[in-house]
Amino acid sequence: MPDANSRLLEPLFGVIFDLDGTVTDTLPIAYAAFRAAIAAFAVREFTDAELLQLSGPSEEGIFRQIVPNNWELCFERYLEEYTIRHGGCNAPFPGLIEVLDYLRDRQLPRALVTGKASRAVTITLGHIGIAHYFDPIEAGSPGGNTKVEALRRVLAQWRARASSVVYVGDVPSDMEAANATGVIAAGAAWAAAVDAAALTASGAEIVFSRVDDFLAWLRTRAGH
Repeated sequence: MPDANSRLLEPLFGVIFDLDGTVTDTLPIAYAAFRAAIAAFAVREFTDAELLQLSGPSEEGIFRQIVPNNWELCFERYLEEYTIRHGGCNAPFPGLIEVLDYLRDRQLPRALVTGKASRAVTITLGHIGIAHYFDPIEAGSPGGNTKVEALRRVLAQWRARASSVVYVGDVPSDMEAANATGVIAAGAAWAAAVDAAALTASGAEIVFSRVDDFLAWLRTRAGH
């Protein structure tokens, strides 16, 4: 496998994006929707940090852990609350549309690999109007974190060499999944709550604190 420096200079084939905290600032509304959904069933409230620790499975899987006897009701309530709260998140992070337009105009493939439930992904992408930028779109599984398998499916569909593809994510598990599949692990540290040092410690080959910096890097990789 090429060393880190040569990998970061290799011509870019395509970009795979995480969703929450990477493309959109949806984590705050997701956490609020979680708490509203489980209020009638759980014995206590969960902090943002506790909910983050539960991530890996999709929302269905998390509700099965927290309220196993009522998880289906909780999940439906969560989707309702999540939809309502999307009024507070009606656009990607500033600059992300420019990134997506840049990749599209240069005919570089874009995919989405997220741990969110498929129905929640549909809500977010539909509300913000960006689903057309991504192919394929890989949602999460209630059984656990399946990002490694999802990344491999994207590579197979694109018939792309892993070292020519970058996965952009905002949490350590994203960097670990990227490393496990051989794609370039790029940390998205432009959301306020992201721990850039944790991304580096988890194997990020490059970390961007601003979307503009990411776009500038893409331009060097695409040769424009």
